[in-house]
Formats: sequence, structure tokens, C-alpha cells
Amino acid sequence: MNRPEPLAQQADAGPPNLSPAAAAAFASRLRLLAQALQTLPDKPEETPDSALRTLWHLAAGNPLSVAAAQSLEPPEPSPEQLARLDALIARRLQGIPLAYLTGRQRFMGLDLLAGPEALIPRRETEMLGNAALAKLRTLADACGTVHAIDVCCGCGNLALALAHAEPRARLHASDLAADAVELARRNTERLGLGDRVELHTGDLLAPFGIAKFLGRIDMIVSAPPYISAGKLDSMPAEIIGHEPSLAFDGGPFGVGILMRLMRESPAVLRAGGWLGIEVGLGQGPAMLQLLNKSASFDTVDAVRDAQGQIRVLLARKSGNGSIRA
Repeated sequence: MNRPEPLAQQADAGPPNLSPAAAAAFASRLRLLAQALQTLPDKPEETPDSALRTLWHLAAGNPLSVAAAQSLEPPEPSPEQLARLDALIARRLQGIPLAYLTGRQRFMGLDLLAGPEALIPRRETEMLGNAALAKLRTLADACGTVHAIDVCCGCGNLALALAHAEPRARLHASDLAADAVELARRNTERLGLGDRVELHTGDLLAPFGIAKFLGRIDMIVSAPPYISAGKLDSMPAEIIGHEPSLAFDGGPFGVGILMRLMRESPAVLRAGGWLGIEVGLGQGPAMLQLLNKSASFDTVDAVRDAQGQIRVLLARKSGNGSIRA
């Protein structure tokens, strides 16, 4: 009976599709990354192996998200490609985020363009996306076409994922940073969603303070900045040194923007519409209490992560919302 090789020996052998020389090159670089690469808990998709496979494809001229690279065998490299690979590995070990090297990040099944103009979409934000999508589908079943706004949209990941997954949804997305909105525009065009996703530049809900929107929106979603200013210096250098601080600096206590959304969203939502927000670790109970006390909302749902922490809150605007005003 043939016994499977131990995992360590399989790793040392390299991917089976490569020539012996290329497999040895893969294995040596994997050992380097295993020793030197520091990965972050909020980017669980990256491991030494997935990082190497992603950079291997990039060196061959094929920029892919980590998820996409893992589904493909690494190609046989030329000497020039191996030299490019080593330069890319050096940049990754210097702390440049993998998604900024590749210009790609997967979110809710979509491979998006990524860049230093916007925060890299996180797996935890998919919790908000999936919870919001379930609400949107219920609303669409009752009302037909639904209208939603993504505030602090960054590269457009939430708005685009919702529009892609629910054809009956019409999305508006806004961000204070004009360069983030431009990146979102490129993603919108790349995905062919320009007929259902409209982009705006402005502070939170300011672009929507007109009759076209006031009291007529079915859902507002936001993954806003929620890190307190006092914690910024202790954040990993990979984040604070490369990703835009505007996207994660939530002010002195980290909840200022969350509280603004709670105050300002009822004017834009229709009765029965939903506000969906992502909250930081430890912020959930206080934000849940505030929403429960607010006369503007009559129902609040909390979504918890695998550790039992509240990471998403969805609040329904008070009133009979079966028909849009």
C-alpha cells in the first residue's frame, strides 16, 4: 500500500505540476516566507503558501486575488520571472500588503481592483454584506426594485457585491475620499454594473440630502472607520503604514461616525427601511443599546462572529414600511 507523504515533505517537494527545478525554487521560497512573513488576523486568506502562489502568478504577468491564485496551479517560471518573484517577495516582507502588490482582492465572490486609495476589503465585512443581502432580498420580494446606499464605500465592495447578488437592487455609493470613489468607479466599470450602481463623493449622507433620496431609501449600509485615534499607533505597520488612515480612524472614541449614521440615517430611510453597520470589537453592546433606545428604530438585529462578538447591527426604521413613500 502506498502511504501519503507527510505534509512537510509534500511542501518541500513543491507543486507536482512544476519541473523539479521549479518545484525546488517554489519550496525554497515557501520556507523563506514561512520563516519571515507576518500575516494579520483580519486577512486570514493570506498564508505563506497562498502568498507565494499569488506572487508567483503576479511575477508571470497574471495579477490575481489570493482566492483566485489558490485555485490555479503555478506556471512554470522563466529565470526572469523568478527574479521578479524574488523582488515581489522582498516588497511583501517589507510590509506592503499583498492586495496592493497584486491590485486584486476578493470580496463576497467578486474579484475587485485594490489599491492604496482605499482600505482593503476584509472578510469580516462580508458578515455585513451577507446580512444586508438577506434583508434586501426580503424587501425586494415585497416591493420589487429596492434602493440602497453604501456609505464610506471605499473601493465599492459592499455596493457592488449587493448589486451583483441582487438584480432588483439599485445602489448608490459614497465616500469622502475622491480617489477612493475613482477606484470604486473602475471596479463598477470592470464588473459591468454601471447601470445599477451610482457613485458620489461627499461626507457620509451629505450627497443624499435632497428630495430624491429623503425618506425613500430601503437600506443604508456602512463599514465605517471605527478604530479609536488612541489605538492607531499600536496598529500593525502593514496597516497604518500603507492603508489610508481616513478609512479606519474613527476619532477619539472610535464610534463618532457610527453615532452620526444612527442620527442621520432616519431622514434618508423610508419607514421600514434598514440601517446596517459594521462595528469594531467591543463596540457592539454599547451600539446595540443606543439603537434599542432610539425612537427612530423599532427592531434591531445583531450578528455575531465565531467568537460571539457583535460585529454587525441592523436596525429597522420605525413605522409601517410595507409600501415605499
